Amino acid sequence: MIHGAAWLGAALLAAGCASTTSGSVAAGGAGRSQLLLVSSDEVMQQSLQYYEQQNKQARAKGELITSGPEWSRVNAIMQRLTPQVAAFRSDAARWPWQLVLINEDTVNAHVMAGGKITVYTGLIRKLRLSDDEIAAVMGHEMAHALREHTREKMSQSAAGDMAISIGGALLGLGEGGQQMASMGKQLALDLPFSRSMESEADLYGLELAARAGYDPRAAVTLWQKMAQAGGSNGPSFLSTHPAPGDRMAALQAAIPRVMPLYEAARRGR
Repeated sequence: MIHGAAWLGAALLAAGCASTTSGSVAAGGAGRSQLLLVSSDEVMQQSLQYYEQQNKQARAKGELITSGPEWSRVNAIMQRLTPQVAAFRSDAARWPWQLVLINEDTVNAHVMAGGKITVYTGLIRKLRLSDDEIAAVMGHEMAHALREHTREKMSQSAAGDMAISIGGALLGLGEGGQQMASMGKQLALDLPFSRSMESEADLYGLELAARAGYDPRAAVTLWQKMAQAGGSNGPSFLSTHPAPGDRMAALQAAIPRVMPLYEAARRGR
């Protein structure tokens, strides 16, 4: 029975490997293979539930912004970015991309599966972001949706839990031993993988912004501002985000690859 479970686990992992997007110039070509055991429909349903709950709470507090100069500015940037998603996956051009602006001091933005983007006013106001820097943020968040990082992370977690369960049975580990293995999985696998996804979103977002005619060099000034604001405190090995220095170095290295895209977009406007 145990050997059968191990075989089944290996078969599921093999069947779940795919890539959600085509290659990225900024990321160096062909997209990596992703573990996608969880269905996209399941992730979409959970994401929409969270999105609706978030908006309901913000509306109740009078913090939901759906019109006005600030919303129009951010929405105009999103509208320039969304046509560029077809460079990575054609179906994403048909997604119902939508912006929500929340009037909070939080220096943050996030995306739900399927293209639901949330930006907090604190991000724009406290960091005094330019349009190019806002495009870098939004491109980064849109990249998470394009690469289905939420789905991938859920699949990774499911696969890791399955491996611990099967491995614990094979090795005769008790409950305490399996808990220790689970902690080790979090430090050795889950958190570094999250940093990998953040780095990947940086590069895909850099290219999205460049294709839309936003200066990719603004991604570096954005993260300089974020670092100065204390947005990436804490030891790198326990963080779900890359260290600021590593992040900016990777962006600097990728900028020359996307500058021709930016220059072509500027000529075409």
